[in-house]
Amino acid sequence: MFRCPARPDGAAMPDWEVAMHAVRWREIKRCAQTGARLGELITPHGTYETPMFMPVGTQATVKSLSPEELHAIGAGVVLSNTYHLYLRPGHELVRKAGGLHTFMGWDGPMLTDSGGFQVFSMSGLRKITPEGVTFQSHIDGSRHRFTPEGVMDIEHALGADIMMAFDVCAPGDADRKEAEMAMHRTHEWAARCKAAHAGHEGEQSLFGIVQGGVYADLRRESAKAIADMDFPGTGIGGLSVGEPKPVMYDMLETIEPLLPRDKPRYLMGVGSPDCLVEGVLRGVDMFDCVLPTRTARTGVVFTSQGRLTIRNAPYAEDFSPIDPACDCYACKHFSRAYVRHLFKAEEMLGARLASLHNLRYLIHLMEQIRAAIREDRLGDFREAFYTQTGWPRVC
Repeated sequence: MFRCPARPDGAAMPDWEVAMHAVRWREIKRCAQTGARLGELITPHGTYETPMFMPVGTQATVKSLSPEELHAIGAGVVLSNTYHLYLRPGHELVRKAGGLHTFMGWDGPMLTDSGGFQVFSMSGLRKITPEGVTFQSHIDGSRHRFTPEGVMDIEHALGADIMMAFDVCAPGDADRKEAEMAMHRTHEWAARCKAAHAGHEGEQSLFGIVQGGVYADLRRESAKAIADMDFPGTGIGGLSVGEPKPVMYDMLETIEPLLPRDKPRYLMGVGSPDCLVEGVLRGVDMFDCVLPTRTARTGVVFTSQGRLTIRNAPYAEDFSPIDPACDCYACKHFSRAYVRHLFKAEEMLGARLASLHNLRYLIHLMEQIRAAIREDRLGDFREAFYTQTGWPRVC
């Protein structure tokens, strides 16, 4: 089992950094058993412990759930997406509304992705040049141009506590030349993003992103380059994009010693329960993914005994909760049989309850992980997790 290197000291964040950045992070303790980090993310909209899982609200909403429900399940930071909100309803409209927090009625912290993943996923609808990206809208086919400077203006209009730099993500099967080109462009754009963000540091914090594909030397080069730019937090991009999980874990182990100790590390787009456990063991503080709500809409739910498809026939007369160990509204009030009925009848409440449960499951998993770090038993927790849930161990 990988063990995070110990931090040499527990020094408080310097006064100048507290004054400069809207978002800060401080380490609370290290797990004596594993070296994993327990920390605190301090934002203009509240302070939350890490490691944390962040629900994704791509279009200024976490699909099917209200802000009140997100508060009830213990959500902290909520994500939204620059690309999608630029196209609809438009960032200027959001600016007029007073920013994302006011527009969507969420009073907790927010993070906006830069649209870099869409650059990756829309390979047939975009052209990348050194200056930026030209792409066709997936909505109406209209053409648009994203540059690092333009993306910063959009993210400033959206007003999230944390903004991500505009990056280029290489696919998991990219050859070395493609991965290296994407990495260098990511570094160039990160510097341009930082220059365009100057003067906004006290209002919103800009995180850089490490790239480099599945090549250890490129990952090390990228980690050093982004660390040298002195962002207040570090995103880890280009993982969980088709490469095997052990490769992702290897890349995390490769860069962990090179990432700043006094700043948060955010593994982008990762949300499988086993990956959360393994990521924390490798020094990650923040995670996000559409997985819990996307799979919930198909009737797949996470439980303390493993993953199950609640639409299946064995649950037709199962009157137990989705997960007897869960404290969410769905598990407290409804049975598997009822939720299955909702899916079979194509009632919207089925997807809502499954989404609520899946997000609460991951948020509760992170609560358990934080407790295990605090009590110096994360290694034991990891063993129990695999034994109880039956998730395949691939590391």
